[in-house]
Amino acid sequence: MPEERRLEEQFISQEAERQLSNQLDEAEQIDVDVQTDLFKIVQGQADGVSLSAKGLVFKENIRVQDIKLQTDKIAVNPVSAIFGQIELNAPVNAIARIIMTESDINQALNSEFVQNSQKNYELNVEGENVRLEMQNIQLAFPGNNKIQCQGLIGITEKGKNRPLGFTAQFQPKTYTNPIILESFNCHQGEGITFELVLAIIQKVKELLNLQYFTWEGTKFKIINLDVKQQHLILLVETQMQHIPASISEMTN
Repeated sequence: MPEERRLEEQFISQEAERQLSNQLDEAEQIDVDVQTDLFKIVQGQADGVSLSAKGLVFKENIRVQDIKLQTDKIAVNPVSAIFGQIELNAPVNAIARIIMTESDINQALNSEFVQNSQKNYELNVEGENVRLEMQNIQLAFPGNNKIQCQGLIGITEKGKNRPLGFTAQFQPKTYTNPIILESFNCHQGEGITFELVLAIIQKVKELLNLQYFTWEGTKFKIINLDVKQQHLILLVETQMQHIPASISEMTN
């Protein structure tokens, strides 16, 4: 029985790897492990699914250096599972460890895909509505758990548009420490009032403190950010309504 069970897992896992590889532009390595056996599959059950992959490229050349993902026990469609298509019959908890390099993150931030999905932000400054649009964002990871950020903020105020350049440095939230905004400097912005600058800083603090983000209707929680020199390590947990059709839905 153990050998039969091992062969069943290998077959389903290899088919899942093949289908996932076909949905990516590029992948240096993909390993999928569906933890189950024939008896459980017939009942629509699996003990879990783990994914380990390196050098994934998808959606307009967005790249992830490394990802490791593990789900809890799952209820699956038994027919599709036999052919390596893991279709969930119920939501499943998962945790992922994602590594992205500094260059990969900046390329993603300025890709058309991310630019099109960015939101505008509304502020109320002394009774006036002000709209902000983040533009040309660049991050740097110099080490010592610090993130440096520079870019432009498009400001729409009283029907007029103007750019505001900024640089900032902060320490991200960890298991033990809250987020710390160490500096925020404005430049390239004539006629920007002190009150508007204070409102922008407050909005930046709010954005940095966000622990959740959503993708394709699924909510992800950032458990921890570990900033190393020139790369970032994220620990993320989620309850997935479905196994994503492509790896991009797990990492964006």
